[in-house]
Amino acid sequence: MSIQKDYLTDKKICRVKFSLPPDPDNTSKKVCVVGDFNNWDQKQTPMIKRKGGSYSVIVELKTENEYQFRYLIDETQWENDSDADKEVPSPFQDAWNSVIVI
Repeated sequence: MSIQKDYLTDKKICRVKFSLPPDPDNTSKKVCVVGDFNNWDQKQTPMIKRKGGSYSVIVELKTENEYQFRYLIDETQWENDSDADKEVPSPFQDAWNSVIVI
């Protein structure tokens, strides 16, 4: 898992690249990044499967904000990002959300 931040010259927008490595069995069919920035819509931000089975997507986010997010794999499995800036408890029992600070 990785997160890359690229601040645009005006510093009001940051292009964030979310990336997931291939799963060990290479069986995942669909991965989306879901969070505050897309109103937790499970279909709005699909990740693109790359050669070798990794997934990535670029999202433009306003600076001076924090965004909670998680990855949704095959519409059933939620994952956090180990490279997130921090984690916070989610509203759901025994679950945490990743947070990116822009």
